[in-house]
Amino acid sequence: MSLPPVQKLLRQLPVGPTGWPKPPEDGGVAEEVTSPVLATEAGQPTCYSALRADEHDDLKEMLDSNKDSLKLEAMKRIVAMIARGKNASDLFPAVVKNVACKNIEVKKLVYVYLVRYAEEQQDLALLSISTFQRGLKDPNQLIRASALRVLSSIRVPIIVPIMMLAIKEAASDMSPYVRKTAAHAIPKLYSLDSDQKDQLIEVIEKLLADKTTLVAGSVVMAFEEVCPERIDLIHKNYRKLCNLLIDVEEWGQVVIINMLTRYARTQFLSPNQNESLLEENTEKAFYGSEEEDGKDAKAEAAMLAKCKPYVMDPDHRLLLRNTKPLLQSRNAAVVMAVAQLYFHLAPKAEVGVIAKALVRLLRSHRSVQYVVLQNVATMSIKRRGMFEPYLKSFYIRSTDPTQIKILKLEVLTNLANETNISTILREFQTYIRSMDKDFVAATIQAIGRCATNIGKVRDTCLNGLVQLLSNRDELVVAESVVVIKKLLQMQPAQHSEIIKHMAKLTDNIQVPMARASILWLIGEYCEHVPKIAPDVLRKMAKSFTNEEDIVKLQVINLAAKLYLTNSKQSKLLTQYVLNLAKYDQNYDIRDRARFIRQLIVPTEKSGALNKYAKKLFLAQKPAPILESSFKDRDHFQLGSLSHLLNAKAVGYQELPDWPDEAPDPSVRNVEVPAGLSCAPTEPESGSEENGSSSSSGSSSSGTEEDEEEEEDSGEQSEDKEEEEVEKRPKRKDKEGSHKAVLGSAGRYALGRQGGAPSKNSASGALSSPCCLLVQLLSPAFSAVKTYELLHRMAGEGLAVEYCFSRRPFPGDPHMVAVQIQISNNTDTEVKNLRVNEPKPLSGMRIQEFPEIGMHLAPGDTASVVMGIDFCDSTQAANFQLCTHTRQFYVSIQPPVGELMAPVFMSENEFKKEQGEWGQGWIKGAAQKCQSDHTIVQQLTSAANVGRVPCGASNEYRFAAKTVTSGSLVLITLERREGSTAQLTINSEKMVIGTMLPGIAVPMALLSHPFCPMLLLKTLPCPCFCRVIPCPNLKRGGPSGQLCCWVEGAGWGIWDAGRCPAVPAPTEHSVPPVPHHHLPM
Repeated sequence: MSLPPVQKLLRQLPVGPTGWPKPPEDGGVAEEVTSPVLATEAGQPTCYSALRADEHDDLKEMLDSNKDSLKLEAMKRIVAMIARGKNASDLFPAVVKNVACKNIEVKKLVYVYLVRYAEEQQDLALLSISTFQRGLKDPNQLIRASALRVLSSIRVPIIVPIMMLAIKEAASDMSPYVRKTAAHAIPKLYSLDSDQKDQLIEVIEKLLADKTTLVAGSVVMAFEEVCPERIDLIHKNYRKLCNLLIDVEEWGQVVIINMLTRYARTQFLSPNQNESLLEENTEKAFYGSEEEDGKDAKAEAAMLAKCKPYVMDPDHRLLLRNTKPLLQSRNAAVVMAVAQLYFHLAPKAEVGVIAKALVRLLRSHRSVQYVVLQNVATMSIKRRGMFEPYLKSFYIRSTDPTQIKILKLEVLTNLANETNISTILREFQTYIRSMDKDFVAATIQAIGRCATNIGKVRDTCLNGLVQLLSNRDELVVAESVVVIKKLLQMQPAQHSEIIKHMAKLTDNIQVPMARASILWLIGEYCEHVPKIAPDVLRKMAKSFTNEEDIVKLQVINLAAKLYLTNSKQSKLLTQYVLNLAKYDQNYDIRDRARFIRQLIVPTEKSGALNKYAKKLFLAQKPAPILESSFKDRDHFQLGSLSHLLNAKAVGYQELPDWPDEAPDPSVRNVEVPAGLSCAPTEPESGSEENGSSSSSGSSSSGTEEDEEEEEDSGEQSEDKEEEEVEKRPKRKDKEGSHKAVLGSAGRYALGRQGGAPSKNSASGALSSPCCLLVQLLSPAFSAVKTYELLHRMAGEGLAVEYCFSRRPFPGDPHMVAVQIQISNNTDTEVKNLRVNEPKPLSGMRIQEFPEIGMHLAPGDTASVVMGIDFCDSTQAANFQLCTHTRQFYVSIQPPVGELMAPVFMSENEFKKEQGEWGQGWIKGAAQKCQSDHTIVQQLTSAANVGRVPCGASNEYRFAAKTVTSGSLVLITLERREGSTAQLTINSEKMVIGTMLPGIAVPMALLSHPFCPMLLLKTLPCPCFCRVIPCPNLKRGGPSGQLCCWVEGAGWGIWDAGRCPAVPAPTEHSVPPVPHHHLPM
């Protein structure tokens, strides 16, 4: 039988009188006894036992059981103990035996435990290393990742080769979660054995090429830990990281943004380089003389001639554009990371966009407020105008802790100028009445800084501080004295009465710093108070031995200055003070006394310095400059621990300086895979210029800023989709031929009427005649129709509208992007707006918009985007729109024209595809055609199609693809002789073929002399549509005519023939169908 563990043996040994275990007399294991120390005189044991049974015996028995249910229960209890902070290390032997358990749930919890204690119990963990290696081959990705995590937690150099092999295999794993774990294991192995750096860099390079968002943040963290100097590894992955940034987990976003900040400082030119040169020249001119003005003007002209016009690198703009939407992140660290990136990298005109996001964080937890205010205090020194619109956000609340109050005071002082100083001083006047003494002292210092920086309020501030000298609180008086002393140095001759008033306070003020300040003032300006200064020295000589060291030093200085200016009255007092100081306990005071005695009292041994005693003591001293303590912190990267502590922390990486010349930008170009040859597209210079020019005014209006952020996020999704074009195989059947890749789409703001949208011209070439390269185009017609989702009466003041923005949905290209605008017309705030319990039909999918956590104030409007996969049908998507108090059942039914995406192709490709489809599904004739321009505009507004070039003047061609299945839709509109036209639609989708003419043609072609529908040839009514017979037409007759309204299609004549003598339907004759169901 094996011996029990040592801890159990020690607990079972009896305790001797000395408190040490004594050996049992019979050589066996003694029974548990009570301690004699805790026993009563009568020999009866107390309620406390010196030794108690092992509290984990029941867990060990459960772990040794053959039942998986007991093992699972035991592991749940053990993991719960660890979560509560209790020590469970003595269970390691019992737990590690179950690492080979076949139950997957037990095995997961065992690995969770081993990750926690593998480093502490390394010897026991090594015994199971073969089991961990088998776990790396487990079919379950969670087990493979957990096994690698445990293996990397064993800090034993002997298993380094095993860890390296496991990391390499995991880096090639099919599961992104395992690859993410491999990236986490890289820094652990590097800290264990730095000689493996070269091999680890190869793994990092491989993982950096991973296109999965789950891996991106982790591998960049490994890059920062192992090889931050290998900037060449980032070049070819730079654009990919920028595009993936929006979808990476929050902490990965922080790591990537910080890395890209340092990368950009080495690869791009400073966007403010010309402005910085002008600022330097201005400072030099300020200190120059008038004679040098002409030279300075010539030098400035020569410098401006040498300055090259700055053009921002497209990759630099890509970084700024893709990080801007993250300012709305729920994670404060992400917002702070983007803020520091903009502060260090963006042009001055664009930095202002971060102010609103940082002010929003001031409503968060105190710890977040502290960090944000630290960074705002630094920013406000150089970018004062950025935070001036949010001045009231920095006003101090009574509930703020002292640290937050002091930081807000710092920001308010930095933002003070001649315009707002009166408002700020009124705030300071209120703060002085606070019960927080540290806060009051900081407020008085802030008043002194305002008086120093703004000359016109200097006298007002000084008078206010003098009034504080009569305050009952000694600390307030003392701090006022210190600040007044600094202000009086600017104009001492004009304030001799204040000096006299302060001299009278020496009997009442006991704060050492304040007493020292008064004595320094009297000594420095003793010629202004010749009668008071000797009397103050007399009083201080009486209490010299009881004063603090800082006061004693100023008493000695006062005595020396009076000896040099008025030796008749102060000679004996000076000798008395120097004799007291000669035998003081403090070395500095004794040393100062000996030095001054030799300097001012001439003796035979006195040196040459005795002649210059007056110049040394009575020299005019410059007034102190009251500066912010955050002035020199900007050399640390904002948001870093070093900036927070104002000291370089371990592991801090300096922010590189901007290069003088731009490095080669071609290093970031990635080779296009063979077989895909696209014609180069024009860069988005127009949109970038618009973004940069408009961002300077973004802080003036929250609505404008939100719109800019939405547009930027749309541009980001477009860029990402453009870069993910993949090679498509040749078509084998009709269905596979039309699977295309989404490109850039037109941008629309909800409810925007009129005004042409920005058009992204796309040009490209086919890789082969059989391969169709499909790209989305901007719609040619700008008016986006809005539909009512929830009326404000039904929504009790909450009004909701929606429109189809006709741009790709970022989350899924197979979904239609629906832009929703929510308006709060009530008198109260609306909270927690969200989509709840979507009930789509079979095959339909709904991607809800994120919950609007912030309050929607009365009169405010919020805009969100949700994605819906309608499965190429016009059936409605039903869901609940919920607030914190109500639920509203709503539905969105798409017009058939919004189920498509525009496609670009050449004329030859159009004819080829049309020839393969054969005769069109639908053909029709119409009369009284309108102008060409109107035809194109009306058709592209009714259906999301793209124009195809056509050589014939009487023919119009359009192409599109269905969003869900990617089925191609070809539309041909041919004008015939006279005033008739023929419409041909080629599509494998019956829904599109039968319903599209009803919405695309009537408005474009007809002046409504008949029913607004083309004549259809013997086609049945779509089975899923509701048919409303026309009240003016009876069924019957030789041709069996039926005029009807088809929901989703419009008016039409089904079966052969046409409607005779039926007047054009007016808006009064249209059936009462909800207007959000109408196609036009």
